[in-house]
Amino acid sequence: MKKLILLIAMLLTMTVGLAKDIKTVVLTTVPQMHCENCEKRIKENIRFEKGVKKIETDVEHQTVTITYDADKTTVENLIKGFEKIKYQAREVKEGEQIVTNEEEECPNM
Repeated sequence: MKKLILLIAMLLTMTVGLAKDIKTVVLTTVPQMHCENCEKRIKENIRFEKGVKKIETDVEHQTVTITYDADKTTVENLIKGFEKIKYQAREVKEGEQIVTNEEEECPNM
C-alpha cells in the first residue's frame, strides 16, 4: 500500500513539473501580408523560433496568431524573430481594428 501511495505521489509531482505554460498572441506586421508568398515566408521562418507550437496567418485581417510555450520564449522574442525576416511585428490588443494599406507594395514580389 505504501508503494502505491508513493507511486501516485511521484506521478502527481512529475505531472505538475512537466506542465507547460502555453499562450497565444496575435500580431500584425509591417509590411502587411499581401499574398500566399507573404504567409509562407512568415510561417516557414517563425516556426523555427524557440517555443513556437503553432502559427496561423490571416491575410484578410492582417494577423498572425502564434501559440507558444511561455517557458521557452516571450512575445518580445517572437517579435525579434520577425525582424530577422525584414518584418516589423506588434501585438494586436483585443478589439483593436487593423487598418490595411492596399497601396503598399508586396515585399515578396
